Order: sequence, then structure tokens, then C-alpha cells
Amino acid sequence: MADQRHQEASGAQPGSEQDAVHVAAMVEEALPRTAVFACAACGAVLTGPLKRLPAVPEVPFYAWWEAEEMGPSPATVPLGCYAIETEPYDPPLVVAGIPGPATPRRGTLHDIDGQPLASRGPRGNVVMNPEDSRGLTTRHASSACCGATPDGGLNQVCACGTLVATLCSDCCLPYELRLSPDHVRALPVR
Repeated sequence: MADQRHQEASGAQPGSEQDAVHVAAMVEEALPRTAVFACAACGAVLTGPLKRLPAVPEVPFYAWWEAEEMGPSPATVPLGCYAIETEPYDPPLVVAGIPGPATPRRGTLHDIDGQPLASRGPRGNVVMNPEDSRGLTTRHASSACCGATPDGGLNQVCACGTLVATLCSDCCLPYELRLSPDHVRALPVR
């Protein structure tokens, strides 16, 4: 609510470049350099200590079609680190005015009529290496040949039953886990 008032006062439009800069500035101020992340519903710790990166790294090149063994791509974020996604991620996907990636680090998706789609999901997802998570299980995951896709949105559940994250683990997609900013909280590590 306060964020919406700030956007209105500053003239930022949701989904605009100005809005992305605003989100990045809020994150820089709000999140600790080193944190563990916990379920907002029950307080269960979902990660070990993670150090904040200044931005989500570029996806490592991986020729998945030439791999000797099927499995996930190399992780986008190194072990022991996290970064904040300033772009929208997860559903809803809506028809976009121009073709482009539906979500960051993902190719173009189209609806049944061939119209390009773009995410209007939340900003501020915590992007991390899936190997740094603790106590999460997969539920409602859209699957592909050898892992989960983010197409269905939140697919990782805390022990209390709350959906808290989206796992992307198929071989042809970036290997990353995105904690939902609405379902987890950061606890500073001193």
C-alpha cells in the first residue's frame, strides 16, 4: 500500500523501468548483506546463511542438447549467495505488446492464439541456488523432460504447507530457486 502511494507520488508506472529502479532501491535498503530466509507463515528456516549479490548473474552457457546425462543446467546463482529479481516473475502471464522473454532468463512464450506473453507476477523474488534450500518439497510443478518448469508458478512447499518458492530445474532452463517475497522473510545473520 505504501509502495503504491510512493509510485503514484513519484509518477512510476507498475512494470516500468522507473518501477524496477524503485524496487531495486527498496531491496538494497531493506535486505541484509547476509541472511537466512524463513517461511513467513510458520518461521521455519528455509536456507542456510546466504550473501547478497548486487544483481542476478547471467545464466551460464550450457549446451543441454549435447549433455551426456540429463539433468539441470549449471546454477545461475553460486552456492551460498542470493540476488533479488527486480523484474516481474511467475503468473499471471498476460498478452504482451511486443515479443520478448516471458520472464527473466526465459525464452518467449505464446498463448494458444500465438500472442507473446509476459509476466505480471511479483517483483522482488529472492533468486538462489536450489542446493541452498532446506526442508522444501515439490508440489504442483509443471514438469518437462528432466525437471520442474516455472510455468505453473509457486511449486515448492514449506513443511507447514505454505507454497513459498518456484523451482526451475529442467535441463533447458536456468537452474534456480525463487523464494516469493510475499511468503518468506529475511533474517539478518551477524
